[in-house]
Amino acid sequence: MAVAQTKTVKDKQAKPVRDAAATQAVILAAAEEEFAQHGFTATRTEAIAAKTKVAKSMIYYYFKDKEGLYQAVLARSHADILETVQKLELEQLSAEVALEQFLRALLDCVSRNPRLPTIMFHEAVQNQGKFYKESSSANIDTVLIAILERGVTLGVFRSLDPFQSAINIMGTCLFYFIGAGNIKQFPQGKRLLSKAMLEQHTQEAIALILAGVRKS
Repeated sequence: MAVAQTKTVKDKQAKPVRDAAATQAVILAAAEEEFAQHGFTATRTEAIAAKTKVAKSMIYYYFKDKEGLYQAVLARSHADILETVQKLELEQLSAEVALEQFLRALLDCVSRNPRLPTIMFHEAVQNQGKFYKESSSANIDTVLIAILERGVTLGVFRSLDPFQSAINIMGTCLFYFIGAGNIKQFPQGKRLLSKAMLEQHTQEAIALILAGVRKS
């Protein structure tokens, strides 16, 4: 009897925790969709509340304000990339293999979450990178720059500016997702976010980038 009562008490204590986590996940998913479509400036918490059927006051309870919610979305969106890249132990690989592995991890993660590049596009245009510097995105860029620096130092990559090259590489990888709305019009019938097209984009982007950085 005592065991049953203890179990009941534990269940009652655990349920709010699970409910809170589930509610936050629902809010973050809806907020990510809204921020990707409208950016930080034009997104309304009322729209997120309506989409999730969660009271606006609860959104503020969990995330304080729209800025807090936005920063949580950025952290959530970058977590997959950061965790994946960290597991690769790129510093143990040759520069060229490290670059290829980094690019594949980046593109695989973004293919699973194609809203991230659009959110960061809005961040650059609307906020001039105000929240970018506080996000994990800068850490991802730093990893890429370090790989390029190592490749140049070892003579594997041509003489290039790692910072400028990192910008161009990110553009090659991510513009596909940012410009998908326009690109899909030409040619007609191409499903840019289909599994086959995403894999083709990954292969093409990696081949183009590796060819561009290799020493002749």
